[in-house]
Amino acid sequence: MSRNIAVILAGGSGSRFGCDNTPKQFLKVAGKKVIEHTIDVFEHNTLIDEIAVVTRPEFVADFEQNVLNNHYTKVRKILIGGKERYHSSLSAINAYRNDEDNLIFHDAVRPLVNDRIINDCIEALKQYDAVDVAIPVADTIIQVDELNRISTIPTRSLLRSGQTPQCFKRGVIYKAYQKALQDPNFVTTDDCGVVRKYLPDTPVFVVKGEVFNMKITYKEDLFLVDKLFQLKSQEGSQDEISELTKSRLNSKVLVVFGGSYGIGADVARIAHENGAKVFCFSRSMNNVDVSNIEQVEKALKQVFDAEGAVHYVVNTAGILVKEALSSMEYERIANSVNVNVLGVINVAKAAYPYLCQTQGALLAYTSSSYTRGRMMYSVYSATKAAVVNLVQALAEEWSNDKIRVNCINPERTKTPMRISNFGNEPEDTLLKSEEVAVASLNTITSDFTGEVIDVKRK
Repeated sequence: MSRNIAVILAGGSGSRFGCDNTPKQFLKVAGKKVIEHTIDVFEHNTLIDEIAVVTRPEFVADFEQNVLNNHYTKVRKILIGGKERYHSSLSAINAYRNDEDNLIFHDAVRPLVNDRIINDCIEALKQYDAVDVAIPVADTIIQVDELNRISTIPTRSLLRSGQTPQCFKRGVIYKAYQKALQDPNFVTTDDCGVVRKYLPDTPVFVVKGEVFNMKITYKEDLFLVDKLFQLKSQEGSQDEISELTKSRLNSKVLVVFGGSYGIGADVARIAHENGAKVFCFSRSMNNVDVSNIEQVEKALKQVFDAEGAVHYVVNTAGILVKEALSSMEYERIANSVNVNVLGVINVAKAAYPYLCQTQGALLAYTSSSYTRGRMMYSVYSATKAAVVNLVQALAEEWSNDKIRVNCINPERTKTPMRISNFGNEPEDTLLKSEEVAVASLNTITSDFTGEVIDVKRK
């Protein structure tokens, strides 16, 4: 039986990065080591059966400790590579024996690879024995001669910029390298090139990559990747409550702040319909203001005293004021900041001890305006950017406690708060609050953390 084996190539020295002592895969970005981000993607991908990491001998112990610290269950081999990249590939090829296994080679320093790319590669391997990942080039490519004069301008529409993963049936890449190693003039920069040169009759299919699936090569790349992580999101499932969500909600205790109407009310209702024990708090329902830490603490203690546990906490409380800063009354500014930022902090801080006990989950809400401040939304945009930064920070802080922290980023949604700011809008331009609620429950019961989950109109 064939398996999907991810091979993380982490044998680089970091010489081009200008960091001779610490290879770039061990540097931190968005709160984690680059290599940890990369392994996380394959660890959580449902189609990946096993992970092998190839590194330099002096870093084997570091990787062993990383596996233990992160509780990786799929990392089964930590292999020793060599001076050249192809030595690392060969190390993995020789570590496996089943020629039908799919070997999925990926650069350790491409931490923004996603499930879509991986899944498309695995699907392509059902038809092809070799698969590459690439994106169209944006600029015209020129070829020059020895005097630095243009000699050729290739047709841009046929050009691609290569990425990883590069994926193969183990038997095919093994055969290609066996032939390559017999060539005294053998030189290569990637594994697909070996297949193309030494097994010319084997087609290499190209899966579409992503611009953000970039490789960290120079110091400047680290700053760009850090920003991309901040903006990184994934699309949430809003069609229906998954079977996994149903099973994880059943008999669990869920607390909703801001549950009197809109998204919060729908989260509470749907969770209750699927067996959860739901408790709602808001200013209008029971005089609980999230900007008041004492009231938040009292509400959570009340739930804990009644049920003995709190598994999930959802905070939908928020204020939207569409107004220029220069004309906005200070009281409204303070109220927005207190509810949208301090309120999220209060709920998180008060929920922490309870979620520690259950290894539970916290869910907050942001807006598309978190990526860039917009005119007439200055305060609101600032608060929603703060929510994203808080969620990503807490996901890292609480990772050892096994608490998952995420936030939902819905498109324009029909709620009483939106109607009060925009009036009646065409129904087909807005999300239904029920759709956001479904995505919210699928998210809070999921295994991922530190993510921004986009919920969009179909």
